[in-house]
Amino acid sequence: MRVDLLIKNAAQIATPVTRVPHALPGNNNFMVIENGSVAIRDGVIAAIGETPEVISSLNGEMPRAVIDASNKVILPGFVDCHTHPVFFHTRENEFTMRLMGKSYRQIAETGGGIRSSVRSIRSASKEQIIEAVLPRLDRFVEHGTTTIEAKSGYGLSTDDEIKSLECIQELDTIHPLDLIPTFLGAHEIPDEYRTQRNAYIDLIINDMIPRVAERALAEFCDIYIEQHVFTIDEGRKILTAAKSAGLHLKVHANQLSANGGAALAAEVGAISAEHLDYISPEEIEQLARGNVVPVLLPGAVFYLNSNHYAPAREMLEAKLPVAISTDFNPGSCMTESMPIIMTISCIKMRLLPAEAITAATLNAARAVNRQNTIGSLEIGKQADLVIWDMPAFEHIVYHFGVNLADTVIKKGKIIWQKQRNPVLKLYRKKLKESLQ
Repeated sequence: MRVDLLIKNAAQIATPVTRVPHALPGNNNFMVIENGSVAIRDGVIAAIGETPEVISSLNGEMPRAVIDASNKVILPGFVDCHTHPVFFHTRENEFTMRLMGKSYRQIAETGGGIRSSVRSIRSASKEQIIEAVLPRLDRFVEHGTTTIEAKSGYGLSTDDEIKSLECIQELDTIHPLDLIPTFLGAHEIPDEYRTQRNAYIDLIINDMIPRVAERALAEFCDIYIEQHVFTIDEGRKILTAAKSAGLHLKVHANQLSANGGAALAAEVGAISAEHLDYISPEEIEQLARGNVVPVLLPGAVFYLNSNHYAPAREMLEAKLPVAISTDFNPGSCMTESMPIIMTISCIKMRLLPAEAITAATLNAARAVNRQNTIGSLEIGKQADLVIWDMPAFEHIVYHFGVNLADTVIKKGKIIWQKQRNPVLKLYRKKLKESLQ
């Protein structure tokens, strides 16, 4: 068998598999292969299993390239299924304001928050925005993420929302990370419509959505349902229009209050409901009946200094395919690191390590309708994987706050490798010589 890349001798290969859509405490859908190897051909996985078995499948044909993953762990590339990377200025001043006692809602109501990012994105050119976003995409990759869902939502005018989506489109072509575009014109009411909210909703429905759909600039339409932003009735109108235009649906739901957003997601046939910190048991049942993927964002809860985390265990018990994501954004969760989100998920939402990995890979792929091509290491799937410098898969949530990624592979090609420390190499060489 002709192979472009063979990754061999891994201490472990750990991956969810597609038999069932949710991780269970007994790891029933989580496969761990000791002394594992992966063979890649034409950007997809051609063979996976124990090293002798995979090498035997090559029938003596030499791979074009070989990586020795001894003492390392191979995981699927992370799918970060809820991010807001297209912003211009950062908002570290708001972090300080929260430390001084201001709430996220209070900051928003005085012109900060999303509206602050809107003012800065409107003042920037496409070229300036792309230049600002590119290093963020690099950081996603460096921490093991190979696909992100990228939302607009900091333009809040037709031209600026289109500008943001065009930036996502261009970034997808020039960066190895895959970006899946989501239109989020219903992220907030912009300054010029504060006393004309119905006019802004009409603008979204009658101008933004048709133009976005006509140019195929987004795959999904999202909306922020919250007391100080959009109501259930407004959300229903906007999502219905988006669905009629051919966009798939997502809903920011139940983040700061029990607002019925999750029920709306089930009602309109959304692919995902996201945040869900204040979801009720009844709404969990509605998500299950509607096959809606719950996307939990514990990093935002942590970053906003709240203790009201989404009830992940109850969702798993309801057989929901729980996904997690960074919610990377300049206001409420400024991190591109999925591993630290996984650690928070385990500590604060009681996920087990295998469940956290599944939530960040296969179930996250379900939230962007990519479960058939990415999110797990199985024959025929896209070869998006990461080699981690750690002894066992549980280590990724146990050893937190550092980057243990060694090599990131996208579609069968290396797109990032950890820089080797020349001082450490020299020390090891001298140590070896002294022992001889």
